[in-house]
Amino acid sequence: MNWGTKIVLGMLTFMMFIVCMVFYMFHVHGRDALIEENYYEKGINYNAEYDAKQNVLNDHAKPKITVTKTQIIIQIKDPAAYELVLLRPANSDDDVKLKGNTSGTSNLILVDKTKMPSGMWFLNLSWRSSGKNYLFKNNITL
Repeated sequence: MNWGTKIVLGMLTFMMFIVCMVFYMFHVHGRDALIEENYYEKGINYNAEYDAKQNVLNDHAKPKITVTKTQIIIQIKDPAAYELVLLRPANSDDDVKLKGNTSGTSNLILVDKTKMPSGMWFLNLSWRSSGKNYLFKNNITL
């Protein structure tokens, strides 16, 4: 084996390494955790989001969040129809999206967390009550 053969084998090995890295990055890119899919559309509708956040502050309607061993309990002020999104920054495949109405006289939202991995989650809760829209965003750790 002479120097020319060794150089060619080294270059081929390096090129195979680069090709494998490119393939790996394209494979991982499909599962990356982008926070917002429709970033520009959400920017256009920011005023409605701002007003919903202000409604939470003005009406003192901040939800009470309790994390137990098996569930996440969210209590809001009044009965409402809600949309809850729990985003996992580490892996977008773990995201949880729920819609429904609050339950009971305590206006609770119950989320089963037994199948959710531990770590940090972004909580986005939007609800409509008494003709007003509300939006609450927070980080929670499970």
